[in-house]
Amino acid sequence: MTYRKEKLIITIALTGNVPTKEINPYTPITVDEIVEDIIKCRQAGASVAHIHVRDEKGEPTCDKNLYKEVLNKLKERDCDIITQLSTGARGGGNTAEWRGQMLDLNAEMASLSTGSSNFASQVNANSFELIKELAAKMYANNIKPEIEAFDLGMIDNAALLLKEGVLKEPLQFNLVMNVRGSVKGTPRNLLHMIESLPEGSTFTVSGIGYSQIPMLTMSILLGGHTRTGLEDTILYDRGLLATNQMLVERVMRIAKELGREIATPDEARKILGIK
Repeated sequence: MTYRKEKLIITIALTGNVPTKEINPYTPITVDEIVEDIIKCRQAGASVAHIHVRDEKGEPTCDKNLYKEVLNKLKERDCDIITQLSTGARGGGNTAEWRGQMLDLNAEMASLSTGSSNFASQVNANSFELIKELAAKMYANNIKPEIEAFDLGMIDNAALLLKEGVLKEPLQFNLVMNVRGSVKGTPRNLLHMIESLPEGSTFTVSGIGYSQIPMLTMSILLGGHTRTGLEDTILYDRGLLATNQMLVERVMRIAKELGREIATPDEARKILGIK
């Protein structure tokens, strides 16, 4: 593929499904905490917010009402960040109705895994039927899918779904490197994933745990984009707990040293083809 030279899009993945206050007390759990962290990270340089929500017990959920609260409060605060809602498999029930219940809200993007894989403690199950239903609802609501690829097969599946008309060009991928049970976060694996993308695709890279800095740095060098946040790493360095703002600021410093300018949300919309 031809490596692109746009400005760098920084996505902040604030909460995820795994971190807790016990693991890292800086993890935003409540709606207000999530909103405050998004605003801080937008000010630090992030242009996309990958959003998960938690219920009153702090457990992952796909509850539409909680997503609506987050979006409404961001609007009240005049935050221009691109909102990307998670439809991931760990938010409770595994039906398209449950996982896609928030897709008629006023968001611009949503995550879409295009295959099944293993997580450390459970299966990330995504049947073709479920994928197609979620994709159809995204497009019906003018929401751009971000294809979450945990291994090479998910890229191949996305190419097949593109050929079938389920997905529409241009495709945006998030290459999730180093999840336990999926593709290991190595430079060779990442390069192979990038070179396997359909022509004209944009891509972001997530480096889980210790792979974060090398994977994100490699993406910046190759013209890709970056995702960081407590969903991907709870540590800033060995023995030092991270905050979401710290993680965004580190990507900003790496990008500056490597000569990549940072995209604003409006510039990111143009790069990603968000209408």
